[in-house]
Amino acid sequence: MEYKILKTEGAAKRAQMTTVHGVIQTPVFMNVGTVAAIKGAVSTEDLEQIGTQVQLSNTYHLHVRPGDEIVKTLGGLHKFMSWKKPILTDSGGFQVFSLAGLRKIKEEGVYFHSHIDGRKIFMGPEESMQIQSNLASTIAMAFDECPASTAEREYVEASVARTTRWLERCKRKMAELNQREDTINKAQLLFGINQGAIFPDIRIEHAKRISELELDGYAIGGLAVGESHTEMYHIIEETVPYLPKDKPTYLMGVGTPANILEAVDRGIDFFDCVYPTRNGRHAHLYTNAGKINLMNAQYETDDRPIEEGCGCPACRRYSRAYIRHLLKAKEMLGMRLCVLHNLYFYNHLMTEIRDALDNGRFQEYKKDKLEKMTGGQYP
Repeated sequence: MEYKILKTEGAAKRAQMTTVHGVIQTPVFMNVGTVAAIKGAVSTEDLEQIGTQVQLSNTYHLHVRPGDEIVKTLGGLHKFMSWKKPILTDSGGFQVFSLAGLRKIKEEGVYFHSHIDGRKIFMGPEESMQIQSNLASTIAMAFDECPASTAEREYVEASVARTTRWLERCKRKMAELNQREDTINKAQLLFGINQGAIFPDIRIEHAKRISELELDGYAIGGLAVGESHTEMYHIIEETVPYLPKDKPTYLMGVGTPANILEAVDRGIDFFDCVYPTRNGRHAHLYTNAGKINLMNAQYETDDRPIEEGCGCPACRRYSRAYIRHLLKAKEMLGMRLCVLHNLYFYNHLMTEIRDALDNGRFQEYKKDKLEKMTGGQYP
């Protein structure tokens, strides 16, 4: 891996990262394909057409179904999905948070009951690394616990200490796996995850500790899980300066277009979020003047595209009225077009951010973009 910073503006970084599966231009948004597919009937060809650089898939979900060993037998996730560009796999650590009612945390790892059929599953650092090696993703995430933002300080301190021990185990296991003859991607990268809820001092100490491990990249996890935007931005500001400046930074599970602009301004390279797909499936569409709900009656006879001048497949050909009709009739095409528009919007937003950084005008761009997106109703 090579990570090269091309431009900076304040804490904001414009960089490129070279991987075994191609070059990633950052800041970048990673489209979320949890089970090796983007929800909304979006194909690999669609993703290529709308400018996707990186896809994200989930270790726990693919382990449960179809099974990581099956994916390995079929040549790894890239071949399975027919996707040649980079893929990042989330470690399953977030499921330690989201499946709280179905798991038990121990020092050795986490015991789950499958959300599909109830069968018992054990996942620890070594198991997570093995599964991600079987999937052969470009970037593997370390296995961690994501404590709730409202958790007590004593719990968070113990959780973060355990996450650090798990990270050390992940690093050892990844090094071993990358040496094995039957490993598909012997150049698999490992990103560590900073935790600490909303306690700045815990975050900072953890950032210092994991920086010593000299990993390929560093993520900030455990945000956008209930805290305010102000608290989130404060934690990013406090934490990023203590992560290696010559390595990529990834803000996990964030967020809205405004969140992304603010986080780029604070030094973040990588983003992922389910918002564009989830909102698209419910007719909530992103535009440069804010969100619109296509189910509203005012769009019933609106023959304009979702957004004038947008280059996405939906806007190039179809009207708001037609897409609204499809949604009302529960035709899958309506949902698909909405998801494509939102993913295009997010990917195009990142292109604009990179261009603004290239030209030394990010602050001006950010101010203008935020004013347009958050001010008033779309005309």
